[in-house]
Amino acid sequence: MFFGSIPAVITPFKNKKVDYNSFEKIVDHLILNGSNGLVPCGTTGESPTLSHDEHKKIIEETIRINDQRVSVIAGTGSNNTEEAIEFTKHAESVGADAALVVTPYYNKPTQQGLYTHFKKIADCVTLPIIIYNIPGRSVVDMSIETMINLSKINNIVGVKDATNDLFRPLLTAAYMEKEFCYLSGEDGTALAFLSQGGHGCISVTANVAPKLCSDMQLAWREKNIQKAQKLNLQLAKLHNALFLESSPGPVKFAASLIGLCSSETRLPLVEINENTKKNVSDILKNLSLI
Repeated sequence: MFFGSIPAVITPFKNKKVDYNSFEKIVDHLILNGSNGLVPCGTTGESPTLSHDEHKKIIEETIRINDQRVSVIAGTGSNNTEEAIEFTKHAESVGADAALVVTPYYNKPTQQGLYTHFKKIADCVTLPIIIYNIPGRSVVDMSIETMINLSKINNIVGVKDATNDLFRPLLTAAYMEKEFCYLSGEDGTALAFLSQGGHGCISVTANVAPKLCSDMQLAWREKNIQKAQKLNLQLAKLHNALFLESSPGPVKFAASLIGLCSSETRLPLVEINENTKKNVSDILKNLSLI
């Protein structure tokens, strides 16, 4: 079972190329500050702008640097089923612990299309697969019925739920016939998601506040609800600031202030505006992160 604080790891760039030296520093920083897993090559890792070679190398580097310290859930999704199969097979071959597969964006498949897409990927590997349901970016929403049907496939083991619907994990669990992993994809409601049966959060904020995020998750698991609520309140402004503009623009700027990497993104993402920079900087200072 995957649990706790799992950063959706940013991909650092330098002069338009992946900065693997900074990437190693980031991965070590996240693990040493209590993260319970890592997700390379997700949306926060700017996967749509990575070449196939870059995508595969980043996953390989994550596994190498991690050295079995925490779980690695490789982002392997695509709106092209064959491409998703290729990435998922690669992740399995190099030793990932699971694959995070996003619902196909832009194509707008039906529920039957979603089912068939995920089934075809799952049938090609034995690697555990976590469904990534994010209607805000993919424009399709996997129904609870479709998710229940997919859960009957042995290696489909969980969901990253970025719907911001806090009834969803509870209602899904009520109909689920097997143990299933529920991970939030929304930092702002991560604690509330735990109270509805969640097991953790695949987090943007944990890139720059890994200890605060992991401490909050740990406090919940230890049933220290007051501490979890206190940490959640501390993080609230940061959660908000990191989504004032298209992610990962703000979180990469925050990472640059902390000294992890440059703030460079790839087009069509551009440098965030000065007001957002000030907001992010002020909050990091208030949290004593810079």
